[in-house]
Amino acid sequence: MRAMTDCTFFPEHVRSLDDELLLLSEHCVLDDIDIIELGCGAARLARGLLVAHPSARYTGLEVDERQHAKNLVDPHPHMGFMLAGAQHVPLPDAQFDLALMLKSLHHVPLDKMDQALAEVARVLRPGGLLYVSEPVYQGALNEVIRLFNDEGVVRAAACAALARAGANGQWQAQAELFFETPVHYKDYAEFEHRMINVTFAERHLDAAQRAAVRARFEPHMGPDGAHFTRPMRVNLLRRAP
Repeated sequence: MRAMTDCTFFPEHVRSLDDELLLLSEHCVLDDIDIIELGCGAARLARGLLVAHPSARYTGLEVDERQHAKNLVDPHPHMGFMLAGAQHVPLPDAQFDLALMLKSLHHVPLDKMDQALAEVARVLRPGGLLYVSEPVYQGALNEVIRLFNDEGVVRAAACAALARAGANGQWQAQAELFFETPVHYKDYAEFEHRMINVTFAERHLDAAQRAAVRARFEPHMGPDGAHFTRPMRVNLLRRAP
């Protein structure tokens, strides 16, 4: 497996996936296990997982109070949610077989990333798996988004934290995987709604900034909207015995 040092590396030819659950199911046993997700958001993938694997049990942690309240409205019988961050998991040791961090590690405060990965190791059973999926800092969509939300520093920090975790003896690297996700917006208004006017971040863009974002977005518009791909990298780590 390639060393986890070049955070911008992305192969030329990778598979396209609409649903990351397919990749997860290829590399992890999902039946009759206990799963924790750190930074679960709306838990979209988890809901699909429990439809396909109804014997699994799931706990989702989220720091956004508004999203957490939405998650509590109509959960699956095998789903539970907690208002908490990855850097302090309010649960006992060795409770889970699989931990998920789906585009969430780079949202952990920079000085808490190592602590978050140590917390994940603590709540996993020996031999348990950590599946970390992170966007790669490149591509046309990234060029638009970085005008108002430049994640170059935090994504590099997440990559570095994973490399440190893989070297400290607490984790055993299992796989490094790459794929791309197709992303579609029917128009700029939908992009603005989904990416700028969000509940989990305060984005205060003035008129000039919004105009610059729109100017970079509009050349990608076609007859049926704007099509992008989001390059993704997955690191699969096993909790050491």
